[in-house]
Amino acid sequence: MTAFDYRIDSRADIGAALERLGRKDPVLSRLLEQTGIPAPRRRAPGFAGLARIVVGQQVSTQSAAAIWSRLESAFDPLTPRAVAGSSDDVLRAVGLSRPKIRTLRAISEAIASGSLVLEDLDRLTADDAHRVLCAVHGIGPWTADIYLMFCLGHADAWPAGDLALQHAVGAALGMPDRPDARVMAEIGERWRPARGAAALLFWAYYRTLKDRSGVPM
Repeated sequence: MTAFDYRIDSRADIGAALERLGRKDPVLSRLLEQTGIPAPRRRAPGFAGLARIVVGQQVSTQSAAAIWSRLESAFDPLTPRAVAGSSDDVLRAVGLSRPKIRTLRAISEAIASGSLVLEDLDRLTADDAHRVLCAVHGIGPWTADIYLMFCLGHADAWPAGDLALQHAVGAALGMPDRPDARVMAEIGERWRPARGAAALLFWAYYRTLKDRSGVPM
């Protein structure tokens, strides 16, 4: 396995991975011609990076940004110990829901106990790192994969439950219905060990579909 198979830190990494995949898959080659090489969408790793992904779940981009700004202001710096020692009232005041409070507390406790060592995840395969993250209460498959992709630059993460990704894959493959997470997991096998690079390409393609239709999908 070469370095770019494991990391997608730059546009060059993504392009190299997609070029290799495109030699074997004409669908990806065609999409790459349409969209160009996607830009990396990197965030800082660690507790704050994971917390930001949790905050952004199932809310609009604007709402997530507002909640995150208030959370950063309330905790400077934002650390597992600070979250664990705060009251629910403080966390609710910044706009966090009860489930998200429970998830952030569970992450903080896992880090404190040593059952979750975020610094070790980039030394694991995507599947193994995914299992470690999902063992923490409140972290689901989507959250785990988004952290692996955007905070660690892992080339083989595959967020099969992402709706935009499902729409794009279904459209690109000419499927009559949007594939669900189970079907997406099966489809993604063909793009190992760079499923994350393929996901970035499909998200770029999804944006072209939205622009073409003129309405949100």
